[in-house]
Amino acid sequence: MPTSLCLFLAQATPGGTQLWGEPGVIITLVLVLLPLLLAGWLAATKGRGAVARLFGRGGDCESGTDLDVDHTPPGGPLIGNIDQAGTVRYLPSKKRAVQRPKVNPELSRLVLWYLGTATFWLLFGTSVGEYLGIKFVAPDVDQVSWLSFGRLRPVHTNAVFWGWASLAMVGLGYYVTATVSNTPLASLRRGWWSLILMKAAVALGSVSLMAGINNGGGEYREYIWPIMALFAGGIGLALSNFIATIARRRGDEIYISNWYMVAALIFVVVITTIAYVPVWQNGLGETIIQGYYMHQGVGMWFMMFLLGLTYYFLPQQLNTPIFSYSLGILAFWTQIIFYTVIGTHHFVFSSIPWSLQTVAIVGSVGMIIPVAAGTTNFLLTFRGAFHKVASSYTLPFFLVGVVFYFTGSFQGTAEAFRSTNLIWHFTDFTVAHSHITMYGIITFLLWACIYAVVPRLTGREPPHATVGAHFWMALVGLLFYVIPLMIGGTLRGLSWIYGKPFMDSVVLMAPYWLWRAIGGTLMWLSHWIFAYNIYRMVAGPKPIGLDDAPVAGDIIAKEALYDEAAR
Repeated sequence: MPTSLCLFLAQATPGGTQLWGEPGVIITLVLVLLPLLLAGWLAATKGRGAVARLFGRGGDCESGTDLDVDHTPPGGPLIGNIDQAGTVRYLPSKKRAVQRPKVNPELSRLVLWYLGTATFWLLFGTSVGEYLGIKFVAPDVDQVSWLSFGRLRPVHTNAVFWGWASLAMVGLGYYVTATVSNTPLASLRRGWWSLILMKAAVALGSVSLMAGINNGGGEYREYIWPIMALFAGGIGLALSNFIATIARRRGDEIYISNWYMVAALIFVVVITTIAYVPVWQNGLGETIIQGYYMHQGVGMWFMMFLLGLTYYFLPQQLNTPIFSYSLGILAFWTQIIFYTVIGTHHFVFSSIPWSLQTVAIVGSVGMIIPVAAGTTNFLLTFRGAFHKVASSYTLPFFLVGVVFYFTGSFQGTAEAFRSTNLIWHFTDFTVAHSHITMYGIITFLLWACIYAVVPRLTGREPPHATVGAHFWMALVGLLFYVIPLMIGGTLRGLSWIYGKPFMDSVVLMAPYWLWRAIGGTLMWLSHWIFAYNIYRMVAGPKPIGLDDAPVAGDIIAKEALYDEAAR
């Protein structure tokens, strides 16, 4: 290992330029430091607050209200951080979710079913991924055809794509669309049928892939067309439901969240149709369509929808308006302009026309505009409220998701450059990048939104200790996963460029794959903790706290009026 790292530090590209001088490499190194610095800052913030509370230097009363009442005796605090039962708190309590106006119980039930089903597919899909990670360090662990890597890998990716992320997004979208439109959901019946069709597609698709029945046309479109047609039908019902709800809105403006979510639903219908209609599926046309479908699936479905959810839940959790509506609209239209042309940057140096490759690279650079606009908007919404991170169990998830949105998206731009694409393409570096985006951005933001809305629907809070365990295991596991793969992928690409035998690169990757398995195991365990938290929020005991007191009730009622006026 030390020898390979020394070679990495001294390595030069074939043109004679030092590797460290490549713009893409410089950008990537800077981007890797950002989540590490964020993790250090969060750890310091949380740790400092815990120590202060434990020793009585900052034992503020944590509840759903902010009451500036000083109960400190004249001689100073006798002992700090004591709860009402007289128990010392070794973990600082978080602010409880503020009670809001009641949600339609039928809508709540629909949203909870979406989120519960999505959680099941998260556990299933990542359990398959955990087994695949083990196969990298123990490839002979089984000899069963149904469990071969080639069959299980698409089971993993499709389950987390269409089962976990898609179902969770649509379920949260029903809540947000009805809330910001200030009107009931147009059709609960369509919502249930959409859920049934989408989860049936994922279940049938998983079984068919394990049996070796697949589309064979490209990554993330392995489901055969009759199965994908079920999923498309569910999406179509959701789109019609969203549009009908927005059409009945009380007010002239369409809130920005609805712009993003409806656009995402429209785009997923378009890209799925283009990917499965056989007219374009021949020769290089199939390759071009594959790049278009694969990249639009991530950027114009998952990313677009999650940005819409974030534009609602982040300001609501911070109790402040979004910093700039105009920045949000700028990011919206520039993402549509630039993201829709960048799929071909996955096939640089291929037989696809050079001009089309160049357009994709230019579009990748153009993505700096929506990413910078969106990140600036979210971080400036945090302005003046960063202190709330220490007393919240949702805001750390939002902050990590926003930082990875910046780093992961800019890393995609860095990978599109021809000089860096030559090194990183077809290596484990792209696996790291895909997990930064689908996990660091999409999944962390989904968790943030779920932790924000479920207590509001059920009146139950998750245990704060297990939320913290979930957060740190997922974040540390992700860093253990992606950083070694980026280093190992770079070394592997260089070994190919210099003509070394392929098996040498396999041996080189062995220690990095071990780190992949360790990081993946931490991430996988955090998902079981998340599932336990979901259970506690849905079926756990309802706590009785300060929110039930008359004074707190008056304050909560006023906050609810303020929130209603803000909407």
